[in-house]
Amino acid sequence: MRGSVQQFVLTTLVLLALLLPRAFPAGESGTSSDSSSENPPPAAGNVVAQIGSHELRIEFDRHLRSRVIARFGNREIATGPFAWSETSSGKQQEWRDFPLVSQRQEPVTDSFGKGRRLELTGEAASLRKTVSVTIYDDFPSIAVFDVEYTNVSARPLQIRGWSNNSYLIQAPDSTSAPAFWSYQSGSYEKRPNWILPLRPGFRQQNYLGMNASDYGGGTPVVDVWSIEFGLAVGHVEPVPRLISLPVAMPDSRHARVAVRSTREQSLEPGESFHTLRTFVSVHQGDYFRTLTEYRRLMMRRGFQMASAPDSAYGPIWCAWGYGRTVQLKQVYETLPTVKKLGFAWVTLDDGWQNNYGDWALDPKKFPHGDADMKALVDRIHQEGFRAQLWWSPLSAVPDSQLLKEHPDFVLLNRDGSKRKISWWNSVYLCPADRRVMEQQKALVRKILGDWGFDGLKLDGQHMNGVPACYNPAHHHKRPEDSVEALPDFFRELYETARSVKADALVEFCPCGTAYSFYTMPHFNMSVASDPESSFQIRSKGKTLKALMGDNIPYFGDHVELSDGAIDFASTVGVGGVVGTQFVLPNLVKKRSTSDLTPQRQKVFEQWIQIYKDNMLSRGEYLGALYDIGFDRPEAHAIRKGQAMYYAFFARDWSGALELRGLQDRPYHLVDYVNHKDMGTVHGPKAAISVKFNQHLLLQALPE
Repeated sequence: MRGSVQQFVLTTLVLLALLLPRAFPAGESGTSSDSSSENPPPAAGNVVAQIGSHELRIEFDRHLRSRVIARFGNREIATGPFAWSETSSGKQQEWRDFPLVSQRQEPVTDSFGKGRRLELTGEAASLRKTVSVTIYDDFPSIAVFDVEYTNVSARPLQIRGWSNNSYLIQAPDSTSAPAFWSYQSGSYEKRPNWILPLRPGFRQQNYLGMNASDYGGGTPVVDVWSIEFGLAVGHVEPVPRLISLPVAMPDSRHARVAVRSTREQSLEPGESFHTLRTFVSVHQGDYFRTLTEYRRLMMRRGFQMASAPDSAYGPIWCAWGYGRTVQLKQVYETLPTVKKLGFAWVTLDDGWQNNYGDWALDPKKFPHGDADMKALVDRIHQEGFRAQLWWSPLSAVPDSQLLKEHPDFVLLNRDGSKRKISWWNSVYLCPADRRVMEQQKALVRKILGDWGFDGLKLDGQHMNGVPACYNPAHHHKRPEDSVEALPDFFRELYETARSVKADALVEFCPCGTAYSFYTMPHFNMSVASDPESSFQIRSKGKTLKALMGDNIPYFGDHVELSDGAIDFASTVGVGGVVGTQFVLPNLVKKRSTSDLTPQRQKVFEQWIQIYKDNMLSRGEYLGALYDIGFDRPEAHAIRKGQAMYYAFFARDWSGALELRGLQDRPYHLVDYVNHKDMGTVHGPKAAISVKFNQHLLLQALPE
């Protein structure tokens, strides 16, 4: 009898412990809660559910708080404490605490392949949450989340947003400053580095909508890593979504990441909604593996990168050094020097047109119209070059003939105003309007077909993302139709270009923005896109090679934009295509860093030959070998055939360099810039002691 009473009391206490949190869920007990608070969640109880692979494990407690365990060989690392990782918010409350009601696991097969899924259901006073976590056999470092919320109350609920994969990341005990490095994917007018160390107090929302009038879009992944492990979050939806990927460092020991939406909706009794399919992944080293795995995962959703012609790897000279006032005489008289230096492409940049929008030839520069443009292209071809033309799609000046005849082509803000593209004092055209699409495709056919150009240089920060469109003349189902239509707009441009010329080069330059993954399948040359430093050239190269692979050439942009306006090494070292906007001093009135002085000409001759001799742009970039944040000096490696190529960067370096990725055999080392014999090393682990300034580029040839 005494044992029965004890059992009854124990059972009653357990039931109360389970039910009390349901009676007073966070945000419904009279006090609001904020998942963005920098205070970690309260200590969790025992793990009641988990799913894992040999690379990670996701654990849940009975309140559906979760944590991520990274698994590297025989070592397991808790990346942080249990957190309110999936939450939903209302007008005056936030639902975080969802005591577990049920759980199940089952094998699954879908577009991502075979895997195993854990499904958990928890219930608060007015919302039921179902969390599905899937780990696929082919992607053991990634856990994909699908969260559903159902209104179980008798009244409508106003939902103000949700947050998935919100984690507090803890730095290793032995870490010195900086504790973390990060990959940030938001696009901002100040054009910050995509790769940067985190400092206490750092915050960046990484909103993938518009962060300025004409700056927005990005790749839906952020990554934070320490010297021991890295953690990334993002989404795997097939089209761009207006979400944020906030990254913060509240103190010297912790960082925060999340996937967050502020989309408002009303949820009727019994009605449900799904968040996006989001993910968390773990890795060692820097963010390179995260992005390559993300690309592989998205390939299962049908994303395939374009193909580049062999000609795409030729060095590029662009007439932009002469500016918008460029004259044909300047181009013609520069061609012999361009040829002597060994360039393969000639690009006519901004300034050939009458305005943005009509894209007719400037009559002052082309008095005979099309005949003059065809003559220019013919001359470029006669000199042995391929010809590329600059163009800024989706932009039009307000007084263009296009908008006079078709005023309803424009993208409108919610208040009915036109959306400004600041750089050219233009306005946005709507990519979701079919008439706009056809008008732009006709221009592509004219440039490549009628005028005879071999490639397009698509340019402008506004290409990376567009605002929601509220133009009633477009009959959008949702204002976000314009946002989601942008990738298809560029797909049709690319397909049109390749239908006119099968080997057309389509360069995509979104002017300092953080590149949208969704447009990447629709061009065949990426570019450093107005880099503000040599580090941006190198880090953007590493990022784009991870997201696009080695078969799409990466153009390091005009060398004049690098440190000292002469740093070819940063482009060559990461396997980029070299280029310039040099001008002949006798053809311009003002001096600039673009002037091709005799001294600079010697440097150009040297580096163009180095580029052609090695053609590292055709090699395999091994981005996982070196950590761009924590390895010093900064290092990059490329495999081409049996040879390995290394590029080291530092202001001043004296000490050992580790040569990774070698086979178990001897290698002969050469400083291939200065033609200096560096001796012999033996792989797979090799190191040399050296001194250098700025850069050291090595070739390792097997003996």
